[in-house]
Amino acid sequence: MQEIYSESIALIGGGPASLMLIKHLVESESQPKTVFIFEKNDRLGVGMPYGKLGSNNEHVANVSASELPKFSFSFEEYINIHPTNQFPDFFTDGYFNDKQVIPRLLLGNYLEYLFEQYIKLAKKKGIDVVIRKNGAVVDIQLTNERLYKIITDSGDNYFADNVIICSGHYWPKKHENNVKGWYDSPYPPSKFDTVFNGSVAIRGTSLTAVDAVKTLARLNGSYVADDGQLTYHLNPESERFKITLFSTGGFLPALRFHSEGEAYSNSWMMSMKEIYDYKNKNGGFVDLDYVFDLNFKQPLKSKDPEFYEKIKDLDIEAFVEKMLELRKEVDSFAFFKAEYREAEKSIQRHESISWKETLAAFSYAMNYPAKHFSAEDMLRLRKTMMPLISVIIASLPQSSYKEIIALYEAGIIDLIQVDKESIVVPHEESGAVYHYKSTENEEVKQYFPIFIDAIGQQPLTYNDLPFEGLKKENLLTSAYLSFKDNDNAIELLDSDKSKIYKGQNDNYYLQVPGLQINDFFQALNSYGQIVNNLYIMAVPFIGGLNPDYSGLDFCDTAAERIVDSLVTKQINNAKLTDKTDLAS
Repeated sequence: MQEIYSESIALIGGGPASLMLIKHLVESESQPKTVFIFEKNDRLGVGMPYGKLGSNNEHVANVSASELPKFSFSFEEYINIHPTNQFPDFFTDGYFNDKQVIPRLLLGNYLEYLFEQYIKLAKKKGIDVVIRKNGAVVDIQLTNERLYKIITDSGDNYFADNVIICSGHYWPKKHENNVKGWYDSPYPPSKFDTVFNGSVAIRGTSLTAVDAVKTLARLNGSYVADDGQLTYHLNPESERFKITLFSTGGFLPALRFHSEGEAYSNSWMMSMKEIYDYKNKNGGFVDLDYVFDLNFKQPLKSKDPEFYEKIKDLDIEAFVEKMLELRKEVDSFAFFKAEYREAEKSIQRHESISWKETLAAFSYAMNYPAKHFSAEDMLRLRKTMMPLISVIIASLPQSSYKEIIALYEAGIIDLIQVDKESIVVPHEESGAVYHYKSTENEEVKQYFPIFIDAIGQQPLTYNDLPFEGLKKENLLTSAYLSFKDNDNAIELLDSDKSKIYKGQNDNYYLQVPGLQINDFFQALNSYGQIVNNLYIMAVPFIGGLNPDYSGLDFCDTAAERIVDSLVTKQINNAKLTDKTDLAS
């Protein structure tokens, strides 16, 4: 069955990104005739993180109701009309607390409800909403009529003028299912359904790793709360169960603290005019040091003048070194405990930790000028600043801290710092062998019957894109950034850590993960031209040009930019049609 719709938009994926797009489409000044929503699973709005594919009851978000994007129906309103006993620990003393982190499954229920409300509103405004759940899109092709043909796994074909790929998180399987005891991610958590009486290696210390820890801990033991203290007790059949975390930095995630400002704001970001004005005056690039000063140092100067005075003369490298200095000197779990005391003091006194709050704002704001960085600055950012940012913006909830410390006090969890050249290889029988150098520079080979890769969503490449039709006819290309100085590129040519390419113009380029896109998430081809009516909002494929690309706040801002682009195009087309009619 084939139907052709004009002025139509196809959303490939029906998770939180798709929800944000529907929200902004409904709120925009110009709506499409038809919106298609393709979701391979059975629910809209929840995506992977907020449904059964990414969560159990024990998993919590790292955001509270006060930090969510603005919707037509608030989370508090939702809870009041949809009370639940499924998450008894969520409510504090029986009343709603908008500062308390939300269980992920509960947040998923809210997002699903919002999706339903926005679909109803869209239909009231005359938009035909066509929903296709429980089926995957297997290919997308551009037809001779300049329409996009969307092909589903059931063999049905749909045609749309515009396509927005917002397919969400994705973890390719490398060894999972082929190697017993090897897991390429902790998701879905339901795959861990039996006790394990042995050692488990978890690669990473991000929130993804915390998810794995939470699931395994409950399979093999239980937490007991007594007079405010949480203790952990192994089940008799899991007496040898132990978790070892592996991290190149050796850092545990930073904890939530009291925040005084907005959750996020477009006012933090450089405008398009500011970006292009700066580029025109500075050799065609936006300098990382300039963005660091504009979006971190200057806001910090007004928020915390005393702290600003300590770091005002530091460049990025020196600042990061200063901030990580204490973390490197103190045992990871000892620092974890100290940071918890600091965070608790911040919450009790309603006083923010200004530099952390400002760094989180900087991380959000730099996504947009980042597309205009030189290759040199992007390499600096990823090598120097992102390791610190990834630790700080984790905002680990206090409840998760208490569980990890209970495991630590019970002797169940440990952390090993490894070198960046460390590797993990499958064991011939089960699990994996970890090869690394210790902090004392000793070569170590350690076997674990269970291995879980939990370093979080990694940016994917052009070759990982599942839609072969879009790879043809030069429609898409890998993401690249130009070098400011060719000599810097030549020095890196022999390095296996960077992909350096020489262009026909004798300039050098750095290939970064993901696909080439512009400021409005429009796909670009290898000539840098806009691919008409094709947008990329799938987080794994935009990570190369958007260093901090996760979270509902990022989805909301990206969706707003995409809808602004769609509306602008529709208005311009209408003006062009009017001129043509007048001329005739």
